[in-house]
Amino acid sequence: MPRSSARPRLYWILQVGGWGAYGLLGGVLSTVFGKFRPIVIPIEIIVAGAMLLGSHLLRLYLRRRGWTRLPLAALLPRLLLGNLLVAVGSMALTGVLVTLLYWAVNPTAHTWQGFPWLQYVGYTANSFFFMLLWSAAYFSLHYFDNLRQAEIDKWKLTAAVRDAEMRTLKAQINPHFLFNGLNNIRALVLENPARAREMMTHLSDLLRYSLQLHTREQVPLARELETVTHYLTLESLQLEERLHYTLDVDPATLAALLPPMTLQLLVENAIKHGITPRPGGGAVHVSAQLEGSAQVLISVRNPGRYQPNAAAPDHTGIGLPNAHERLQLLFGPTASLHVGNDAHRPDTVTAELRLPLING
Repeated sequence: MPRSSARPRLYWILQVGGWGAYGLLGGVLSTVFGKFRPIVIPIEIIVAGAMLLGSHLLRLYLRRRGWTRLPLAALLPRLLLGNLLVAVGSMALTGVLVTLLYWAVNPTAHTWQGFPWLQYVGYTANSFFFMLLWSAAYFSLHYFDNLRQAEIDKWKLTAAVRDAEMRTLKAQINPHFLFNGLNNIRALVLENPARAREMMTHLSDLLRYSLQLHTREQVPLARELETVTHYLTLESLQLEERLHYTLDVDPATLAALLPPMTLQLLVENAIKHGITPRPGGGAVHVSAQLEGSAQVLISVRNPGRYQPNAAAPDHTGIGLPNAHERLQLLFGPTASLHVGNDAHRPDTVTAELRLPLING
């Protein structure tokens, strides 16, 4: 049921149920104290109806005046006065209707003399107390409902911001590949046309994949590995003998789902920070293995020393936090991304991506 239609329905259920219980309580107390007469039943219906009407009118007024947005210090005096007016007005209406009821039952009775006027003050105080309870319940429910909705809105906003950041990241990736790839392919056209056509195929497949990312929240690892292979092939053309890479992938992990361009980002970081700055280059090792029966461990290793505070002034500076946030939004605590110096291999940086094994 839509939230817009569920809230009014819940309100009326609570209103009728709550004030109905209030009237029933009055009838029960009359019975307990030996004051029950048949006329008590319509009187309690009148009392409950008057309180329901008064509290509903107060709700309409406070919603129109924006009381739900007031600080507590400003809200309390308004609520006290509003509840007092509702209690007085409800009991006044009750008094008039009960008087008419007595006249209807016994037209010759001196109703104004027989009505318990001293008890009216007590009834008003009782109504004021229950209106305070009504206000406390109403504002508590309103507060917790707003708190829940604010939490939902926060996560929606976070997802929208991260999606915008990822779109920006994609826009930064495409020109980077296009510029370097086309320059290298142009140099191959006359020297090795077959090789140039092969590189053009890698570049076009890579660009096609990056342009289609906005339609997918998650992709199979197999598809991401295809993109990484295209990228590594193109970088090998640029770096030649300075870049070596290996892929060690368990076939059981190929159907695992992950956010698009996540593995690509880790490999790009490895080359940008671990291979390109080194005159002799180095090797990038990509692996994907099962951890138990419900988790996949993807790791990317490259030579170097990890310096988290020395991020490059490009998209990689926001890329890793962005990837981590997307993992949390999609998988929660079952996914993680950690980049740091390898404890078992000197001068090696390892990025470890853990994912739940959700097959696509």
